[in-house]
Amino acid sequence: MRLRPIVLLATLLTAGAALEACTNLLITKGASKDGSTMITYAADSHTLYGELYFKPGAKHSPGEVRVIREWDSGFTFDTGKVLGSIPEAPVTYTRVGNMNEHQVTIAETTFGGRKELQVPSGIVDYGSLIYIGLERAKTAREAIQVMTSLAETYGYASEGESFSIADPNEVWILEMIGKGKGQKGALWVAYKLPDGTISAHANQARIRQFPLNDPNAALYSKDLIPFAREKGYFKGEDKDFSFADTYAPLSFGALRACEARVWSLFRRAAPSLNLSIDYVKAVKGAKPMPLFIKPDQKLDVHDAMQLMRDHFEGTEFDMTKDVGAGPYKLPYRWRPMTWKVDGQEYLHERAISTQQTGFSFVSQARGWMPGPVGGILWFGVDDTYTTVYQPISCGITAPPKAFAIGTGNFDAFSWDSAFWTFNFVSNYTYTRWSDMIVDVQKVQREFEGRYLTEQADVDRKALDLYKQDPAQAQAYLTQRAANQSEELMGRWKKLGESLIWKYLDGNVRNGKGEVTHPKAPEDWLRCIVQDHGDVIKMKKVEGLAPDEE
Repeated sequence: MRLRPIVLLATLLTAGAALEACTNLLITKGASKDGSTMITYAADSHTLYGELYFKPGAKHSPGEVRVIREWDSGFTFDTGKVLGSIPEAPVTYTRVGNMNEHQVTIAETTFGGRKELQVPSGIVDYGSLIYIGLERAKTAREAIQVMTSLAETYGYASEGESFSIADPNEVWILEMIGKGKGQKGALWVAYKLPDGTISAHANQARIRQFPLNDPNAALYSKDLIPFAREKGYFKGEDKDFSFADTYAPLSFGALRACEARVWSLFRRAAPSLNLSIDYVKAVKGAKPMPLFIKPDQKLDVHDAMQLMRDHFEGTEFDMTKDVGAGPYKLPYRWRPMTWKVDGQEYLHERAISTQQTGFSFVSQARGWMPGPVGGILWFGVDDTYTTVYQPISCGITAPPKAFAIGTGNFDAFSWDSAFWTFNFVSNYTYTRWSDMIVDVQKVQREFEGRYLTEQADVDRKALDLYKQDPAQAQAYLTQRAANQSEELMGRWKKLGESLIWKYLDGNVRNGKGEVTHPKAPEDWLRCIVQDHGDVIKMKKVEGLAPDEE
């Protein structure tokens, strides 16, 4: 596949969606150590309040309607604005976050795409597609059918979107964009990942060529290619049609801030491939990355967590290496992402792990167990690097209080809220990153290590209870999640208090609790000298005139 021309001077990330960029990793069961399917999702927005969405399943009477509320507007999530309504399904399934009781998981990243196609001409936006899909689908294929039918029947109300959709057996990528002002419906393609592979997307469409006559491997809207021809977007043979190149042409921003995150996931999961960095640097003639790869080793839940904790370490994009990282190697940069000096535009890197994450998760669907026991959402709030992923079963009947809707909100700090408690710790950690992150990771590893170790015992007990009465298993899993989050909240608040005590006013207390003042890193001191050395240089005092009375 040839790389289409790239507009190198395009302004980086002009679309609001890209500024709030999210990241997904998709893992098929043949690529996982235990045979589960997994999806990771970092929901990133500077105004997204991280909480665990929950809606119980129900039976509905004929004539009932499902109100469609705007999922986000300028990334103020779940605005409550009514876009319209559709007939309710006779039966809806319980959804816990982005996973339902049948272990179906749906996540997303926004790619925007051609601006003339982004004008909403429908009532179902991308968030509504996700959560209605979870309410109505028992499998990934059913979710694709539900989502695409809704968009085609009632009109799609968002810009270009990539969806990750998985059940215990299959993992799919669905990419969708609208048709522009006045045209109801949507243009879409869905691709099933070959078993044994992984894929990823990060705010750039990634499906290029796909099988046109193999519905087991790919599905697509009937007018996908004819519409492109009509608009003049595509003129080649059908077999050469590329969704990504046609409906989301690459820009420098799409490469450097979006595809670069996919490259970083791939280079860590399969270092043997030695994937070149040239593509994401927009080097002329560079080959696009594959849609999917086979990892060097099969992955488990912990591997997936660690892959989402990435700042391009060990590459030329490493965010801890330049002067912008400050003396304590902070791998984050505050917005705006681009700026100009003397007329030249520059950028900050956009890594997978970022300060504006509202919530993230690693989903785990295990088809050899009943749905309420087999499905786990390893859920965390705030920055992926500093969060703790707690296992929450898709069979719970109520979310833990600290994560629940209504416990807190974005407009007021609350110690009852996991979002605010974790942000308290991470934001203080940013002030002296290289030192404090050691303290944070110690507690993080303690909790995640214990959760991972105990999960087999939890499964056995839940399965035993499920055989007696599924409701008992659900009650057990619900109470366990509540107890774990309560313990975690208390410990994380104590961690914040200990960081204030240990690092007060630039002090660093040693193992005995004694105040010390370690010197700043040598490379940072050299930066100060280079910038301001003539003014602050220590000089020998000589030849000064005596005071005169």
